[in-house]
Amino acid sequence: MIKKILRYVNEFKRDSIITPVFIALEVVLEIILPYLMSMIIDNGVEKGNIKYVLTIGAIMIVASVLSLIFGALAGKYAARASSGVARNIRKAMYYKIQDYSFANIDKYSTAGLVTRLTTDVTNVQNAYQMSIRMLARPPIMLISAMAMSFYLNARLALVFIGAIIFLGASLYFIMTSAHPYFKSVFKQYDDLNASVQENLTGIRAVKAYVREGYETSKFHKASKKVYENFLKAEKIIIYNSPIMQFTMNTCILLLSWIGAKLIVGGSMTTGELMSFFTYSTNILMSLMFLSMVFLMLIMARSSVERILEVLEEKVDLTNGPNPVYEVKDGSIEFKNVSFSYHKRRDNLVLEGINLKIKSGETVGVIGGTGSGKTTLMQLIPRLYDVTEGSVEVGGIDVRDYDIETLRNEVSMVLQKNVLFSGTIKENLRWGNKDATDEELIIACKQAQADEFIQNLPDKYDTYIEQGGTNVSGGQKQRLCIARALLKKPKILILDDSTSAVDTRTDALIRKAFRETIPNTTKIIIAQRVSSVQDADKIVVLDDGKIDGIGTHEELLKTSTIYREVYESQVKGADENGSE
Repeated sequence: MIKKILRYVNEFKRDSIITPVFIALEVVLEIILPYLMSMIIDNGVEKGNIKYVLTIGAIMIVASVLSLIFGALAGKYAARASSGVARNIRKAMYYKIQDYSFANIDKYSTAGLVTRLTTDVTNVQNAYQMSIRMLARPPIMLISAMAMSFYLNARLALVFIGAIIFLGASLYFIMTSAHPYFKSVFKQYDDLNASVQENLTGIRAVKAYVREGYETSKFHKASKKVYENFLKAEKIIIYNSPIMQFTMNTCILLLSWIGAKLIVGGSMTTGELMSFFTYSTNILMSLMFLSMVFLMLIMARSSVERILEVLEEKVDLTNGPNPVYEVKDGSIEFKNVSFSYHKRRDNLVLEGINLKIKSGETVGVIGGTGSGKTTLMQLIPRLYDVTEGSVEVGGIDVRDYDIETLRNEVSMVLQKNVLFSGTIKENLRWGNKDATDEELIIACKQAQADEFIQNLPDKYDTYIEQGGTNVSGGQKQRLCIARALLKKPKILILDDSTSAVDTRTDALIRKAFRETIPNTTKIIIAQRVSSVQDADKIVVLDDGKIDGIGTHEELLKTSTIYREVYESQVKGADENGSE
């Protein structure tokens, strides 16, 4: 697991290596200081040699300054290395998510992915910084201080061996007990972020339905779960501090008792005992720092597991060995297509679909909610792969195309219209980044969007708020249609994309399609019969199966479902007109 994360050190290897070097130099100088102090006491103060005191004191000052410099440099390079590693991990995760198919994305919640990209990466960044600094410093300090202790008095130094064994066993218990709680708490973070995201995204609906109290209650529940799991973990981790204090106090008492006997016996000097006290502090502080690092690693371990889960997710939509890079035309054929989101034959969303669409045809798709209309169309640009059968575009199986090539030739206006923060021009150029202002205007005229844009204060430079909250539903739909047209695709799919516009505007859009893009295959998914009745053919879906195919007039005679939908809408329109 650690090796997999270390792959993202990349260009920050030098910073990661040089940090422990500076730490080692800093520690060596710190270790020398107590020994120099003992020399001052034993050879200078007790003998009254002021010159010796000043000479050794000057050496201590130089060592202290150098130690400070090395420590500052270590901090600088550690910060640069950890920030760089976090950047590389976050970039790798983001790029990986861009390659995900819809099926991969369905596996994770949006909030879960955001948590992984932010909180989890930050945990790894902090752990990495502590590792290259603290994981280097405490062992070096520990080994150096132990070596000096044994050099001064091996018998007295045995006290530290007992302390290390006791603290090691305690730390192992804390680590193994706390890890499951940290693992659980990050899953609860996903729920908490999901609650916040839904509330902020749907804040208008929350206020319209006066559901602030309910949303607050939902947030409190998610927040409470995070609190409870953290509390359980902290109750275990908190033992670290009292255990450390107990060990330090015990060591000092033992050193004082044994050291006093040694001084009285003449086998140890006062300066050496004072050095021992300093080294005992260094050793125990090193152990405390090590415990802090390991506790940070416990938290980071859970985050690393979640990050690797995203990075190692197998993308189920990839190019074949010899992908095709040209789409001949907009003809489409479904050959005995069945589809399940879970790849299970007993849970099919679509079953036995056979449909042939000529290039340039206008095809309407109609059916009840959950009949599989959107799913069927998502198979064309290969947003999902079929479970059985095949989908061909331009006479070639979509699985044989280069995915980017295929999707560039299939423009899809999704059921849920999405606009991004930026100007209208910037949003439109998602369809074609090189589109001229004139091309933008032409596409907007085709989508019946130019008229309302011209009435805006800044026209095409008008700023669109995040999610398009400062334009109406119908305006948003028309902008998304214009954006799709700018791709100049061979296939245009409108997934219930004119539901928020009036019937007159809907008719004008369809008229513009007939006149301006006659060679583009147009597929219109709609709830209103009026939106598809002038199509070359209409497909009626029912429960994932084709109930009927034909023109408007043919389906009125042959399809009971189509006739019932038509009659209910005509009757409703007549009743509204007579009121």
